[in-house]
Amino acid sequence: MNEKQKRTGIMGGAFDPIHYGHLLIAENAAAQYQLDQVIFIPSGHSPHKTKQHMTEAAHRCEMIRLAIWDNPCFDLSLFEIHSTGINYTYRTLEGLKEQYSKDMFFFIMGGDSLQDFSHWKYPRRILDASCILAAVRDDVDGSNFEQQKDELNAWYGRERIFRLNTPNVSVSSKIIRERAGSGRTIRYMLPEPVRHYIMEHQLYDGTAKAGL
Repeated sequence: MNEKQKRTGIMGGAFDPIHYGHLLIAENAAAQYQLDQVIFIPSGHSPHKTKQHMTEAAHRCEMIRLAIWDNPCFDLSLFEIHSTGINYTYRTLEGLKEQYSKDMFFFIMGGDSLQDFSHWKYPRRILDASCILAAVRDDVDGSNFEQQKDELNAWYGRERIFRLNTPNVSVSSKIIRERAGSGRTIRYMLPEPVRHYIMEHQLYDGTAKAGL
């Protein structure tokens, strides 16, 4: 009997820290596109961020574990943390394909990233390795998005980019870091275990230790 092909969502980012916005996007992706699992992949050496601008990987990974432990559909991969060189998306997806050779990948990203997607490193290889679920908030006019999506699908030659509808959650990792750094509350912006971890390790007030 042939093994059922898994539908696997891939969600990358710094997750510095992970928050409810990330989790809601992942949950909606799983529900809307019948994903069997969503793998969170914290960035190691991102082409868009330098190491000194990110919290230590050990802290970011532990915050993800604390955020997803009770959702059997969510998992954590240290692929980019353990890899060398710059973690371009195409390299990550192709590397994961070797580990999950039977899975069908759905790369989850923000809808506003579509306008720059053609300038990413080897976009065709990204589309060869995965479908793209582009998250668009419910309160955003989707006309520009639909045009960009249609143009990219036409450029690639088949439909590989799809819209992911997401709730309107105005929270970001940057806002959380700034609020924590200035002593303001971050309660209800992220899971409580993650908030306690940030407070315990004083991650965003400049006193965090290197590693755990």
